Amino acid sequence: MKRTIIKIDKELCNGCGKCVTGCHEGALQLVDGKAVIVNEQYCDGLGACIGDCPLGAITLEEREAAPFSEEAVMKRSSTPQDQASELRQFPLQLRLLHPQAGFLQGADLLLAADCTAFVSGEFHSRFLKGKMLAIACPKLDGQSQLYVDKLAGMIDAAQLHTLTVLIMEVPCCNGLVWIAEKARQQAQRDIPVKIIRLSTKGEIVSENLI
Repeated sequence: MKRTIIKIDKELCNGCGKCVTGCHEGALQLVDGKAVIVNEQYCDGLGACIGDCPLGAITLEEREAAPFSEEAVMKRSSTPQDQASELRQFPLQLRLLHPQAGFLQGADLLLAADCTAFVSGEFHSRFLKGKMLAIACPKLDGQSQLYVDKLAGMIDAAQLHTLTVLIMEVPCCNGLVWIAEKARQQAQRDIPVKIIRLSTKGEIVSENLI
């Protein structure tokens, strides 16, 4: 049948995932870093997700599509959804990682505060996918300069591609931001550094490059 349904411009989509969390019917998922409709029956065509996209990548179009099924949505929401692990190496504290470890070579690194994996049910699918992992807590570990030296060494020796710092909105987590900033200043190479801050409920409070 021909009906109104959303259309996603993959060129504009940056994979932020805001539309995924905003779609209460569960019609959207991130696949290879882009939002896609996983099942046309889950999309009601109202376009509520359009307002969630900061880049205007979602519009409405009229085309041949399977009819919206509230029954299918209800059935899906009542079925537990297992999420595959995106972990690509043994999870290690930053202080235990060697700056020249083979798996870090040219990697996109996620530096995650300890708490983040517990507050976000999308930790693997949204934040860890495609990245290597380092874990740290500046409040408990008390090794800020060691962390700076480690990260700077990874940026230079392992030639990290990007660094993403995932923290909570609590004051102690600002220590990881400081560490990332100092490491980039100390390193010979300059790489993109993104800071993602989560609320205590696991929602993204802010996301910006530094």
